[in-house]
Amino acid sequence: MRRNRIGLVLFASVLAGAVSPALAQSPYDGLWTVTIVTNSGSCEPTASSTLTVTDGKISAPGSDVTGSIGHEGLVKVSINGAYANGQITGNTGSGKWNGASAGIPCSGRWHAARQG
Repeated sequence: MRRNRIGLVLFASVLAGAVSPALAQSPYDGLWTVTIVTNSGSCEPTASSTLTVTDGKISAPGSDVTGSIGHEGLVKVSINGAYANGQITGNTGSGKWNGASAGIPCSGRWHAARQG
């Protein structure tokens, strides 16, 4: 349950922002709504969050997040031992994530949509 939220915050960090797309430094900067779905393991079945992307970098307040979205839309992010990767095209994206909850591996998919 905790790890699924961590994965969501991680990816949300990749996708949220206070910068409007017109002023963005990367084509993916801005606010994003991210939904995480667990396909296997004991993590929370689904979770949703709003994330920020600034200059192509993913961040989340209060979380140890490392990640980015490249100019071609490739997403790579990690947070507290959970990892996510995938592809953003235009205003939507999707991919896979994996992590653990209480030491038991979890994995699933994520979907994202730019706000506004």
